[in-house]
Amino acid sequence: MLTDLSPLIAATARWLTAAYPPCGGALAHALCEVQARQAVTVAAWLRYPTAIDAGLVTLAGPGGAARLDWITGAEPAEDHPAEDWAWRTWVDEVVASWAAALLADGGLAALAVAALGEGEHSGAPVEFRRLLSPDDGDHRAAALLRHPDLLAPVAGLHHAQLLDRLAPGRSLAA
Repeated sequence: MLTDLSPLIAATARWLTAAYPPCGGALAHALCEVQARQAVTVAAWLRYPTAIDAGLVTLAGPGGAARLDWITGAEPAEDHPAEDWAWRTWVDEVVASWAAALLADGGLAALAVAALGEGEHSGAPVEFRRLLSPDDGDHRAAALLRHPDLLAPVAGLHHAQLLDRLAPGRSLAA
């Protein structure tokens, strides 16, 4: 069984940076993408804390971006050739929602990163500096991606579920 969440993480981060594009040139794009990827990684590891959870989502598929596109007013995928939108089938709505909440709220992001120590993904040391301590350049590059009002429709979708997951004493096993 495959337990690699990288396709889900890549697609969900790509969706976030397409829905909330960077402000500026190539450097801004890279900084925005890193912030999105770090938030999505934390959210995915919280959502799928065990190898079994990761294997099941890899087997069943995460669900796609259709509802997220509708909420944000994005262009329908049907208007484009399949190779232009097939990656969107790997977008995970819950992970995107949780990542949006983490990007909008630094305190919540810190709680989420701290909670990762309880899951199976805590083996390798990973730094989430751009998520937890963004500098001025990070904020400028990802002004839309970190704007709480703009993120609210997506972040609010599964916010209660994220808070439940982060509640003290809550086991991360699904």
